Amino acid sequence: MTTILVTGGAGFIGSAVVRLAIARGFSVVNVDALTYAGRRENVASVADHPAYRFEHVDIRDAAALDRVFADHDPDAVMHLAAESHVDRSIDGPGDFIQTNLVGTFNLLQAARAHWERKGRPDAFRFHHISTDEVFGSLGETGVFLETTPYDPRSPYSASKAGSDHLVRAWHHTYGLPVVLTNCSNNYGPFHFPEKLIPKTILSALRGAPIPVYGQGLNVRDWLFVEDHAEALLLAVTRGRVGESYNIGGRAECRNIDLVRMICAILDRKRPGAHPHADLITFVTDRPGHDARYAIDPAKACDELGWAPSVTLDEGLERTVDWHLAHEDWWRPLLDLEGVGSRVGTSR
Repeated sequence: MTTILVTGGAGFIGSAVVRLAIARGFSVVNVDALTYAGRRENVASVADHPAYRFEHVDIRDAAALDRVFADHDPDAVMHLAAESHVDRSIDGPGDFIQTNLVGTFNLLQAARAHWERKGRPDAFRFHHISTDEVFGSLGETGVFLETTPYDPRSPYSASKAGSDHLVRAWHHTYGLPVVLTNCSNNYGPFHFPEKLIPKTILSALRGAPIPVYGQGLNVRDWLFVEDHAEALLLAVTRGRVGESYNIGGRAECRNIDLVRMICAILDRKRPGAHPHADLITFVTDRPGHDARYAIDPAKACDELGWAPSVTLDEGLERTVDWHLAHEDWWRPLLDLEGVGSRVGTSR
C-alpha cells in the first residue's frame, strides 16, 4: 500500500492522519470540500511535500470522485469527510444527510468501480472512520463494544450510523474490502473551536463566559488526536477485512471536570486577576444530550498492536500550549457561527 486517498484531510482528525501518513512514507491524496471546518492551514506543513496532492472536491459530487480515482489510482481510501457537530445537526440536519449518507454512497460507488477496474485486488482497503455516538447513550456503568447495538440519538449520529451500514452493505453485497473504526471524543491541535475543549480554552483566554451544558455531568471518553491517527493508520494497514475496531482513549471525564482542568492549566500559564473557573456559565442543555460514552478499545489493542499513549492530563497541557502558540490560527475563526455564538437549540 503506497497511495492513500484521504477524504476530509483538511479537517481536524483528517489533517492529523495526513501529516502522519506523509511522515510514515505514504503518498497521500487529500480530498476535501474546504467547508467551514476544513482549512488548508491544517496541512500547511506537508503542502509542498512531493508525496502530497490536494483535490478540492466535495464527496457529494459523484463525477468529481470518479475523476479523482482515475487520476490518482489509490491503493486505499480513508474516509473521514463528514459533518460532525451535533449542535449543527440539530439546526440543519439536511447537510448531515447529504454529506454523511449521500456522500458516503458516492464514495463507495467510486471506490468499488476503481477496485473492479484494477481486478479486485485483495490488498485494496476502504477504511470508514466513524464515531462512538452511533451506539447511543450509556448509564453509569458499561462500555461500548464492537458488538453493541446501534442506537443513535441525534441527526448527526443517525447519519453516521447510516453511513456505517452502507459500508458494511457494500462489503457483504459487492465484496468491497472494508474496515471500520468507531472513535471516542478527539481533542488536540487544529480542533475547530465549536467543540468543547477549544471553545473552553479560547473563551477563557478572552475572558468570556465558558458555556457548559446543563450541570456539566455528561461523561465522555477523551482521545488525543495524534493517538487516534496512529490507530487509523494501523487499522487501514493491519485491520481484518469486514471487521470494525473501537478506538478510545480510556480517559472518561465529566464535562464540568474537564473544563475545570483546562481552567487550572490556564491559571498556571496565563494567570489573571481571578481564577478562570469563575467564567464557567451553565447554559440550557443540548436537546437529547447523551449522558455518557465509554469505549473498550481492547480489540484494537490486541489485533492492531495499538494503545493510547497520551494521558488526559498530558494531552490537555499540550492542547493548551498549542493554542497559546497559535493565535494566528484560531483568531480569524472567532466570529464564525458556532464559535462566537451558540447553535443547536432547536427542538
